[in-house]
Amino acid sequence: MSQTRTPDTRPAAPVGLLLTPPHIHRPADTAGRPLPDWYGIHPDHVAHLIARYTRDGDTVLDTDAHPSVAAAAEYLHRRPGRAVTHGEHPKAWPESLDGPSTDAARHGAGLILATLPRLDVDSRDTHAVSHALDAWRALLRPGGFLVVLLTAGPGTAAIGHRSTVIAAARTAGLLYHQHIPALLVRLPETEPRTEPTFVGHRPLLAGRHVPAHRDLLVFASLTPEAADA
Repeated sequence: MSQTRTPDTRPAAPVGLLLTPPHIHRPADTAGRPLPDWYGIHPDHVAHLIARYTRDGDTVLDTDAHPSVAAAAEYLHRRPGRAVTHGEHPKAWPESLDGPSTDAARHGAGLILATLPRLDVDSRDTHAVSHALDAWRALLRPGGFLVVLLTAGPGTAAIGHRSTVIAAARTAGLLYHQHIPALLVRLPETEPRTEPTFVGHRPLLAGRHVPAHRDLLVFASLTPEAADA
């Protein structure tokens, strides 16, 4: 008897794009110090992500307690905090503009910003990644979002890394919502191949290709209604 596979009818996740900001302005913290990039992502883009995937008063958790994430969350009237997933039970430490708050953690976060690979997560191991994503999913409210930034990892191909994380997220019960490449370099004003000095290969730094973009993968926690669909 021949076997047939049920086709995957899920729609493809839309692709967005974050361009390098054309201006040189950089937001500052309360002490007037310029805010750093979030692993290559400009603070303006960090604020855009928070505004896009949260609503006023939401809790925004960050696995690395990055200052640009906290500053953007406070500016947008969200509650910044850190997601801690070490041990058996994940914890969230949100802080509101008026001081510590436990109510937001009890109802779940609207957005979690995380980076992979991590020291305690082998990004080439689907099971290990799924375990980490499941811990972050447990911190989200129904309808909340998880944004995973794929940073450079030794011995990890970009496409293979991305596919592993997407597969692990589906195993963890997350819906693949969007793929957002974030450019780390400015786009040329003219077609480079028309220039007389065009070099047909990417520049190298210490023998490695200079990264031109980072991948942001956006996942949504399933609502009870979506889970039954």
